[in-house]
Amino acid sequence: MKIEISAQRRTVQGTGASRRLRRKGLVPGIVYGGTAEPVNIQLDHKDLMQKLTNEAFHASILTLDLEGEKQPVLLRAFNMHPYKSQVLHVDFQRVVRDRKIHVKVPLHFVNEDKAPGVKEQGGVINHVMNELDVRCFPDDLPEYIEVDLGGLTVGHSVHVSDLKLPKGVEPVLHRGDNPVVATVIVPALVTEEEAAAAEAVPAAEVPTTEQAAPEKAPEAAAGGEKAEKPEKKEKK
Repeated sequence: MKIEISAQRRTVQGTGASRRLRRKGLVPGIVYGGTAEPVNIQLDHKDLMQKLTNEAFHASILTLDLEGEKQPVLLRAFNMHPYKSQVLHVDFQRVVRDRKIHVKVPLHFVNEDKAPGVKEQGGVINHVMNELDVRCFPDDLPEYIEVDLGGLTVGHSVHVSDLKLPKGVEPVLHRGDNPVVATVIVPALVTEEEAAAAEAVPAAEVPTTEQAAPEKAPEAAAGGEKAEKPEKKEKK
């Protein structure tokens, strides 16, 4: 899937300038990397927000149209407003075809309902990972990686080493690591014995509202006046 996004060069910089751009419906950003110098850019906010809802936009080689000059890029970062649906800034990295890239690729899980652990043993799938760090050349970058859960039983897991990665794609892991991608677990259920034991607790053991309420302080006497303290007897 080819995704293209348009941008213009941004000549003004600074917090105030960025704030004015956002009021005009634009998003300040930057494109960097490769052999060229970083360039400050601005993009249409509405178009960018729409593209951010597309999963492929986050893990694909994009085409950035910068005033007619098209170049392959990756979305590297974007900052959102703390509580508004507004993009504050966006970063793109240029892609060089003969250099490997490091990017997160989404995982697509299939055959969950056919897994024996779900279909026959009453388990549920626990997704431990939803994306995988990979390294590859730009032309080998997959849109997603498929994870087949069709043979999974309760208590068993799919690890990164079990995944069928496309040719030229390798996971980015620490030496010796083989993390869990997904597993089948049995939901915690209350047994019949535990339920019966809970029902057998006498109602008298449960404190009433009056019993649980703290005693009123002397200041809470009728009329709001403080209760008089008893006089102390002087020692002879």
